[in-house]
Amino acid sequence: MSARILVVEDDEKQARLVRIYLEREGHAVQVAADGRAALERARAGRPDLLVLDVMLPLVDGLDVCRILRAESDVPILLLTARSTEEDLLLGLDLGADDYLTKPYSPRELTARVRALLRRSRKAATGPEVLRVGDLEVDTARFEVRVAGRPVALTAKEFAVLEALAREPGRVFTRPQIVERVFGFDSDVQERTVDAHVMNLRRKLEEDPARPRYLETVYGRGYRLSDG
Repeated sequence: MSARILVVEDDEKQARLVRIYLEREGHAVQVAADGRAALERARAGRPDLLVLDVMLPLVDGLDVCRILRAESDVPILLLTARSTEEDLLLGLDLGADDYLTKPYSPRELTARVRALLRRSRKAATGPEVLRVGDLEVDTARFEVRVAGRPVALTAKEFAVLEALAREPGRVFTRPQIVERVFGFDSDVQERTVDAHVMNLRRKLEEDPARPRYLETVYGRGYRLSDG
């Protein structure tokens, strides 16, 4: 899954490390050290993915993200030392597809790059709507409807629901959901899956205490009912 990747990082040592790991994965990597150069190279080279630091000289990384998202749907992975929820949500609201907080492991970064590339190439094959009863999951538009009613989900809630909707009736363990949603070895705890399922039930179900769609299979995990 080789790709053209633009790494935007003003820390020369960090940029070199990221480049080495991505090139080991077979990717062609360019590096830009400031936001203005990032915009120029992204427009000229049309990369398949951006690894974008938030704190940049000349043009801030969040501004780079906002500008490029208005021009294209290139996948963007943000690197940030800002770990507050407000900062992270701002990056996602501006169009970033994923983020890593510093310090991070290069293995985690390369795994997230793989996941983003898989997702973008799957979307490029054309629209796909998963239908389970009156539940519709539009994987191209990232939209969900229940009996025609639109339901707003976060990116991770959507990913959990999509994983279950691709194989309705199948029971997924919590570790299997973590693997499919996050796509890498991480410190994500199983209770994180429970929290996403709880939020999905609150948004999808008429009575979250008696779920019609997202069923718990005690001692095993969760499934999306196909009945």
